[in-house]
Amino acid sequence: MNIVNYSLPDELKKRVSESIANLKNTNTVERIWKKDPKLWKENPSEDIELSNRLGWLTLPSENIKRIKEFRDFADELKSDYEYVIVLGMGGSSLAPEVFAKTYGSEKGYPALSILDSTHPAVVKKVLEHEDLNKTLFVVASKSGGTAETMSFYYTIYEALANFLPLPGLQMVVLTDPGSSLEKLAIEKGFRKIFNTPAEVGGRFSALSEYGLVPAAMIGMDLNIFLANANNLADTCSPSFIDENNPGLYLGTLLGEAANTGIDKLTFIASRSIESFPQWAEQLIAESTGKEDKGILPVTDEAFTNLNKYGSDRIFVYLRNDEDDNESLDERVAELKSSGFPVIEIKMKDAYGLAEEFFRWEFATAVSGIILKINPFDQPNVQLAKTLANQSLATYKNTGSLPSEKPDFEESGISVFGTGDTKNLAVTFSRFFASIKSGDFVSLMAFLPYDDRIEAKLRELRTKVLEKYSVTTTSGYGPRFLHSTGQLHKGGPNNGLFIQITDSIKEDIDVPGQNYTFGVLVTAQAQGDMKALLQKERRVLRLHLNKNTLKELDYIISCI
Repeated sequence: MNIVNYSLPDELKKRVSESIANLKNTNTVERIWKKDPKLWKENPSEDIELSNRLGWLTLPSENIKRIKEFRDFADELKSDYEYVIVLGMGGSSLAPEVFAKTYGSEKGYPALSILDSTHPAVVKKVLEHEDLNKTLFVVASKSGGTAETMSFYYTIYEALANFLPLPGLQMVVLTDPGSSLEKLAIEKGFRKIFNTPAEVGGRFSALSEYGLVPAAMIGMDLNIFLANANNLADTCSPSFIDENNPGLYLGTLLGEAANTGIDKLTFIASRSIESFPQWAEQLIAESTGKEDKGILPVTDEAFTNLNKYGSDRIFVYLRNDEDDNESLDERVAELKSSGFPVIEIKMKDAYGLAEEFFRWEFATAVSGIILKINPFDQPNVQLAKTLANQSLATYKNTGSLPSEKPDFEESGISVFGTGDTKNLAVTFSRFFASIKSGDFVSLMAFLPYDDRIEAKLRELRTKVLEKYSVTTTSGYGPRFLHSTGQLHKGGPNNGLFIQITDSIKEDIDVPGQNYTFGVLVTAQAQGDMKALLQKERRVLRLHLNKNTLKELDYIISCI
């Protein structure tokens, strides 16, 4: 099993020990496994997405019995397809992305990727550059009505129908029993329907069909993977009710650290497993970011001088022994010697991640007990959806999205939310002048996925971090709306948000829906901006009109 070491300040260590003693006295571990909602919320009226969202606890043991079913299906299709693309958002796609990036495909199995961006430039790449005739599409949506997922489906189905008499045969669905998507899959003759457990929320679904079906499709060894996950689940069982329970200890630490202002959970990972923190980001942010509380996961942030880090940091080092970790080991040693709280998780190989999926799920549930919040709902996600739908409705009724007038334009960039300034450098100076201890800056990029764009966003993050000594995060829209978006609006009001959008060069219709992907992604950006403003967050919007890379360079020069 993975080896976990904690390097903690004495005061924090004491708080955790005292808290675990209290949890032991109230039979917390046993009550978790009995799905007792009163651990999180005493009032029965608050048992919404709570006691009926704990099915993930038994997924490892249950799905060990289904390995042959998953493997047989994967072997049945592998000779027919060279590619598998998961169409899904949030918990429906993030675990498959980790599997694809960490394990790749075994010989003879198709390559796996995901589509979770509504930016037409990303959708266009799928339509034009994948061999559609050799591609199996997995339509993944728990509710069966996720707007982005269904838009992908309508578009892909029509593309397949152009050359296939039965396009449904190149589609597999993952959805809850009785959903509208299940009914559609039956009607359209999908190749396979996998019903997913109703008692498992999306972000806790990595060890359900949402993760395991794509995992089987690329030839992952599910025997090893699920055995590792089940071993960790056993150590989180009621047989371990104190500090020897790894999920209980980690969750208590996360909650107590956040209660003392140490709420910036900063991930460092070996190269082979560096995609895992992005899965954990959604799990933790969407679960804890509510009722003005929350733990902010920080992923993919560049290293900087230690004096740029605030006292609100706690670090997690995910170490794969098979990688070259010399530079990371040195960095973590510096963090520990400087007194920062550090959690080190060492695994002998990448299949150790199976333990981490369960460990972090259990820990997140426990942290909710400490923070006195419901970790299984997402009350503020709907606000941005509602406002985006209003923009879409305006478009459908009038043919245009709600008009937006920038405060000023500079070097091809339209700037919104600046007050009375008419200069970008001055705007940034005033915006960042509001930073105080415990704050963070988040880049929200409604831009296409592109290595060059990603490099510019990293450069922008690093410049903000080093100039203002503030925690930074970054996410692509609409992906982050199903992840950190809940924390942005439901967590503490300690974020500064920079939304970055661009002009759509080539748009794509969503068949039968009276809107395009360009309209959809713009409506989603508008909805999120309005939601943040309604929650009285500090927000700037930068719209890139012509040359995305050049204008990102200019933004960086103005910081």
